[in-house]
Amino acid sequence: MTFRSTTAEALGGDGYRITGDLTIKDVTRPPCRLPAARGGRSAFRKPRTPRRPCRPRTPRRPRTPRRPRTDRTTPAGGPPEAGTDNRAMRRTSRPGRRPAADLSGRDRLPSLTGLRFWAALVVVLYHLSRQVGQIPWVSDATWYGRSGVTFFFVLSGFVLAWTYDGRRVPAKVFLWRRFARIWPLLAATTALSVAAYLALGKEVTVKAVAATLLLVNAWTPDPVILRGGNPAAWSLSDEAWFYLLFPLLLALPAMRSARGRRRVAAVACVGVVLVWLAGAVITDPAVRAWALGYLPVTRTLQFLLGVAAGLAVARGWRPPVSLGPAVALVVAWHLALIPWSHAAPDSLWYSPYQASQLLSTPFFALLVAAAAHADLQGRRTGLADRWSIRLGHWSFAWYLVHEIVIRVCVGVYGRPVGLLDTAQVWLLVIAASLALSAAAYHWIEHPLERLLRGTGPQPSGSGRHAPARSGTRS
Repeated sequence: MTFRSTTAEALGGDGYRITGDLTIKDVTRPPCRLPAARGGRSAFRKPRTPRRPCRPRTPRRPRTPRRPRTDRTTPAGGPPEAGTDNRAMRRTSRPGRRPAADLSGRDRLPSLTGLRFWAALVVVLYHLSRQVGQIPWVSDATWYGRSGVTFFFVLSGFVLAWTYDGRRVPAKVFLWRRFARIWPLLAATTALSVAAYLALGKEVTVKAVAATLLLVNAWTPDPVILRGGNPAAWSLSDEAWFYLLFPLLLALPAMRSARGRRRVAAVACVGVVLVWLAGAVITDPAVRAWALGYLPVTRTLQFLLGVAAGLAVARGWRPPVSLGPAVALVVAWHLALIPWSHAAPDSLWYSPYQASQLLSTPFFALLVAAAAHADLQGRRTGLADRWSIRLGHWSFAWYLVHEIVIRVCVGVYGRPVGLLDTAQVWLLVIAASLALSAAAYHWIEHPLERLLRGTGPQPSGSGRHAPARSGTRS
C-alpha cells in the first residue's frame, strides 16, 4: 500500500486531514478522506454533543406471588376429589427440563388426585375379595387392601399442610370448609345405606345413624354403632378428629424447622411400630381390631406424618426416592404380606391384618411426597391424564358407595359360586358403584360443597393470602 501526492491540512486542536491518491495493488483510486489520527476528532462526522447524564432509576421491589384462593383439600378417610393441590406450584428452573404445566387451582398436584383412584380401587377389591368371593392373584395382592385407608390419612395430613402452610385462616372458616367438604356426601350415602339395610330386612338403630351423622361412631367398639349407619363412614369420624387437631399441629414449634420436622417424622414412624406391638397386651380380638384399626387416637400418627411431609415438601425438601421406587416399595410391602398371612391368621396380634394398616405408614408418606415432588418438577408421572383426574374426583363418593352396592348384590343374589360367576359379580359391582359415584359427585358432593362454602363464614381480606416466607428452607 502506497500514497502519492499526499497533502496534510491542519484542523482545530490536535487533528488533521490527509488527502492524496491511494494505490492498493497497483489500482489507483480517487482522493479519499481518511479518519483523523488517534486522539483527534473524526474527519467523517461532526463532533457529537455530549448527552446529559441519565438519572439512576430506583429499583422496583420484587412482587410477592399470590396464592390461589381455592383450597379444595382432601378428606383422608376416603378418596377425595380434586382438592389436593391448591397452592402455587414451586419448582427450581433447571436447564433442559420441561416446565411445569399450568394447571387449574383444584389440581396443582394432579398425581395425588390420580393416586386417590388407585387407593380407592385397592379398598374396593379388598371388600370384594372378603364379601363376594376371591379371584386368584388379585385377591392375594389385595387381601389386606384396607391399608388404602392409611394412605388417605397420610394424604389428608399432607394436603392440609401443603394448602394452609403460612396462610392466615380463622379456625371457624377452616372447620366450616371441612364440614362442607365431607358432610353432604356423608349424609346422602348414609341415607342410601339405611335404605339398603331396611330393604334387606335388617334393623338399623337411631343411635347408630345419629353417631354416623355426628362423626363420632369410631369412638366406640360397639359394632352396631361403628358400622350401623354407613360401614365405610368410620374413617370420616377419624378425619373429623384430625381436623380438630390440625391447627394445633401446624402451630407446633417443631414444625417450623427442618430438624424439628425430621424429629416429628421419626416419632411418628416409631410410634406406629409401638402401637402395633401394643396389640400384644389386648387379648380380645374384637377390641384389638377396634383399638388399632378404628380408634382415632391411634390413627393420629398417620395424619401427623402426612403433615410433617407436606410442610417439608412445601418448603423445598426433596424426597430421598423418586416416584418409581416409591411405588415399588409400596407394591413390595403388600406382596410381602402374602406369605406372612399364610403363617399367621388374622386373629393373632402379630398377623399382617393390623401390620398392613400401621406399618405401611412410612411407605405411603414416601409415595405421596415423591408424587408431589414430581408434579412440582414438571415430570410426567402417568397419573395426571384426563381420566385419572376424573376418576380421582369420583373416588371419595366411590369409597362411600361401593360397600352399599356389594351389600345389596350379596343380599339379593347371594355369594357367587365359581370363578366365572365371581368375576361377573366383581365387574357388575365396580361398574354400578362407579356410575353411582360419578352421579353423586356431579349432583350432590360438588354442588353442595360450593353452596355451603359460599354461605358459611369467609376469611377476612387480610388473611386470604399468605405473607412472604422468610428463613431457610428445609
